[in-house]
This record gives sequence, C-alpha cells and structure tokens, in this order.
Amino acid sequence: MKNKFFHIVTVSFVTLLSLLVAINKLNAEPPKVLDGMLIINEDDSHFYFTRTPEQMTLEGLHAFIDQYAGTKITHLFLNPNAQRATFKSQTRDAIWEPVNSVEIKNQDAKLSQWFQNARLLHERGLDPYKIWIDRCREKKISPWISMRMNDLHWVNEIDHFAHSTFWRTNPQFWRVPNDKSKDWLSRALNYAHPEVREHQMSFVRELFERYDFDGLELDWMRFGYHFTPGKEREEGIILNEFMRDVRKLAQEWEKKRGHPIYIAARCPTDPDAAAGLGMDGVQWAKEKSVDLLIPTPFWAASDFDIPVERWHELLKTLEHSVAVAPGLEYNARAWPGGKAIPNDLAGLYGFVASERFRGARNIYLFNWMDSDTRPVSEYDYRVLLEKGIGDEVILHSVRRHPVGYRDTVSQGVSACIQLPKTTDSDVTFTIPIGTKPVTGKLWLILGLAANESVKEAVLSATLNGKNTKPVDDAELKGFSGDVARVLRFDCPLEAAKDGTNNVIVNRNSGTLQKIVWVELKIEPDGK
Repeated sequence: MKNKFFHIVTVSFVTLLSLLVAINKLNAEPPKVLDGMLIINEDDSHFYFTRTPEQMTLEGLHAFIDQYAGTKITHLFLNPNAQRATFKSQTRDAIWEPVNSVEIKNQDAKLSQWFQNARLLHERGLDPYKIWIDRCREKKISPWISMRMNDLHWVNEIDHFAHSTFWRTNPQFWRVPNDKSKDWLSRALNYAHPEVREHQMSFVRELFERYDFDGLELDWMRFGYHFTPGKEREEGIILNEFMRDVRKLAQEWEKKRGHPIYIAARCPTDPDAAAGLGMDGVQWAKEKSVDLLIPTPFWAASDFDIPVERWHELLKTLEHSVAVAPGLEYNARAWPGGKAIPNDLAGLYGFVASERFRGARNIYLFNWMDSDTRPVSEYDYRVLLEKGIGDEVILHSVRRHPVGYRDTVSQGVSACIQLPKTTDSDVTFTIPIGTKPVTGKLWLILGLAANESVKEAVLSATLNGKNTKPVDDAELKGFSGDVARVLRFDCPLEAAKDGTNNVIVNRNSGTLQKIVWVELKIEPDGK
C-alpha cells in the first residue's frame, strides 16, 4: 500500500512537472513553425466593395475563405481597420458610423458599398473576422489579424468618412501639428504623444479580447512615418516599448487561448532605413517582441532587391527565433515619378527566385487580393494559388528581374534609384536574379523614353563584361507607361552569375536616349 501511494505521488509529481515545463515553454518562446509561408494580406475594404449585399451572409463569408482552401496559400492576414474599424468596435469608430453626427452619404459607388456592406453584416449579427478565423482553421489555413498602425488614406480631406474621430479632433497629435499643407505624411499620427499610443494600444487590446487568431501583424508600413519629422530615429525607442507591451499581451492571451500567439511587424525593406524611421525590427527581435519581420515597400514601388541576407545576418545570433518574409507589392515602378505597371507572375517568380537565393524561406504578398487590387488576371491568380512558388515552379517558369527602388527610406540611407539614365556616358545597372540559368534564354530588356530619334536608336550593352546581341524589339505591353520603345538583347548564358549581375549600356554616338526601364528576363526551354 505504501509503495502504491508513493507511486501515485511520483506519477502526479512527474505529470505536474511536465505540465509546468510545457507552460514555461509556451511562455518563453513559440515553436519554430514560421517556415515555408506564403502569406496574403486581405485589407479592410476589399471584400466589402467587391461583393454584393446578397453576399453578406455566412455562406458568402465562407466562400471568401474557401477559394484559398487546399491551395498553396498557408496564411491569411486579415485586416479589420484603417483609422476606423470594419466591425462594431468598442474603442474606435466603425466604418459606417456618422461623421460629426452626420450620416455618411454622397460617396462614390465603391466606397459606399464598403461601409454599407460592413454595416449589413453587423446588422445581421455576423462578425466577418471571427467567422473567417474559424473557417481558416477548418480549411487548414493559419488565420492572423493585421492591424494598420497609421493609415492615411484621404487625409487631405478632413471630413472624409474613413477618418476616425480621434484623428479628426486631435490635429495637435499629427506629425506636423495642425498641418495646413494637406501633405499626407505630415498628417500621420505622432506616436511621441502618449495619447496616440494609448488610442492605438486600446485597439490592440480589443483585438486580443475579441478574436482567437494565430498571430497579430502590426503593419507599420501603413504608412511608414510615425514620429516628428527629423526625429524618427531618436523617438523610435518609443515603439520599442510599444512592441514590448504587445508581446506581454500576447503572452497573457496565450495562456487563455491555450496556443502560441505570434507577433509580426511590417517594416521598411532595408534594416538601416527601418531603424532610421523608428521601426527598428532588429531591436524588436533582440527584445523578443516579434516572431516575424516582414520587410516590404510601402506601395509606390516593388523592391526587387530586398537584402534578406542582411536581416538574417543581424538576427542570427539571437536566442529568440525570428523569421523573415520579404514582401512584394502590386506596383512595379522603375523610378520615383515614373508611371507604374502591375506586377505579373513572371515578376513574382523573379522576386521569389532572387529572395530565396538570398535565404528567404517565406514570401508575403500585399495588394494581391482576389479582384480589383489583384495585379494579375483571374486565371493567373488561380495558377498562383494552385501551383504556388516552389522551386520547380520557378525553375520551369518565365521570370522577370526588373530594376526598381526603395520607396521608404530614412535620411542617409540609399533608395537605390538606378533610373532614369541617359546615354551620354556608359551606365551601369545592378540586377539580382537568384540562381543563374543554365538552359533556356536570357534577355536584357531596355525601355527608352519617347524622343524624335528613338525609333532609330542603336545601343550596345554587356552583361558581366560579356557582349550581348541586339535582336528585334519587344512589344510595348507589360512595361512602364514611360516606355516608347523596348530594345532586346540576347545574352550568352555563360555571362550570367548567381546573385547580382552587372549590366553596362555603352555610350552611344548618336542622339542621346533616356533609359527608363531595365530588366533581365529568363525563359526556360520550351517557353
């Protein structure tokens, strides 16, 4: 009997010890499962303005998630807010609520459909985010909530319905207090003010209380400027504390929910630029405030040269495992002020090839939603969902590697602007392509701006010091709107290098030409 008693006590002690160890592990660090992710961010308005009132039902909400079921999409980041919430919030205005006590009206059809459909779901007792989270889990997709931390859409119009009462009635809390210039970035909320931080943190708390998500993304790139102009780096320590507080909330809710809750942050593509603008992702990682960093452009341009290897180098010594997911935007724009074009699958495949070569194991897509803001055709979107972006898909697909730039940088950090250039001297372009092709065709593409002699222009170029061969022009379709003529050059495969390649366009002796687009294009055999 005595032995049996001690056996029961011993078993109970071991069970209790195992439970305590499990709890400690949960509190200390989530499991390292943030790997191989293909993430799509769904913004706060897209679903509502692309669906009819008849689709504001449980079935309609399920159908939205079901299109991603069984596909290569692993994570959906669901965004329920800009300044206002797209649900009946306890801490800020709902998108359909009156502005200055006046009911919303006289908006264009798309915007009107947004707030009307959101209100309709509320009136029907349907919380889309709760329903979507549950449906995601049913369909084996990881559901996250994405919070926009400083959205500035339409801030040049003070009484636009999308603005919160807090923003409208507290212009003293803008980055430039009481700004009269109507500059969007001047009217961002300034996190140096404790009132701003509390306003935003109250919504963070509400999201934790209201939704059982796998992770919370703090989207600091909407719109990427959060402090007094010129003081972003020094005031950025304020965001370090903010991120620590969010982590503490996540740890509290992990205990209540019974599963890990991850924290992600969207920040500028270059780690120095991120720190210089007060979004010090590396510091957040050092303080164990984040599990996932998402270096992305803002919107104006896609950055096809995100230095993932630098992020990994800065993060590799940390005890806390932090994943990195470089992000691709809707737009491809060659230079500031140039006209943009939508990205295509070939551009996505090129981006993935380059970033994966640099060490990326996760990819994030912003403004790649299922319609309207989708840069590719409906058919190509399904191809992306069904086939994904695995190595075999990339290897056997056409991929484009255009020159871009960084649209969000801090003072002293290069925006890596390479275009436009004129041909009055030799000009060099650096283009990362990932793993070099060993079969197929490799093309150099040059887009020239309009002028009187552009049709007769003759240019020559080298790739990594080897001559290329000019061939017939390409059609204008699929290039920046600034392009009037597209020159093609056949490049010898042996000229290509893994990683970054150097293109030199030689000075021409005729009329000067303006180069406004440059890319390397890889076509596998049979394409």
